[in-house]
Amino acid sequence: MIRITNRISIPEEELSFTASLSSGPGGQNVNKLNTRVTLRFDLANSPSLSPEDKALIATRLGTRIAKDGMLRVVSQSTRSQHANRELAVERFAELLKSALKRAPVRKETRVSKAAKERRLEEKKLRSSVKRQRSKGNADNDRDM
Repeated sequence: MIRITNRISIPEEELSFTASLSSGPGGQNVNKLNTRVTLRFDLANSPSLSPEDKALIATRLGTRIAKDGMLRVVSQSTRSQHANRELAVERFAELLKSALKRAPVRKETRVSKAAKERRLEEKKLRSSVKRQRSKGNADNDRDM
């Protein structure tokens, strides 16, 4: 079982793995061994997820999901097929966990009276500085 959240776990039987030639490091084995691992998860037909969870994952991970409803995760960072498989599973779990994370509800707040007064005071100061500059420049231009 792959634990995603406290309430969601996905059995490994729902995942399918394929191995292929990797373009990464490998020395003499790079063109002989299938070290890149592709994890596929059928999101549309998964019995482990509720329809709401599926919809949320589909909207947040839409670019990673193919038209047939398969979520794909690829790992080819190591020379070992076994290590790449473990990394793919970890990345898959993190993707689902982040996609299922709910955004906190924003509480509406009001700007305090003191903050409004500070803002207006700063605007008045800035305005007076600019006014003094323009008057000063006008006097200097006339003298020349």
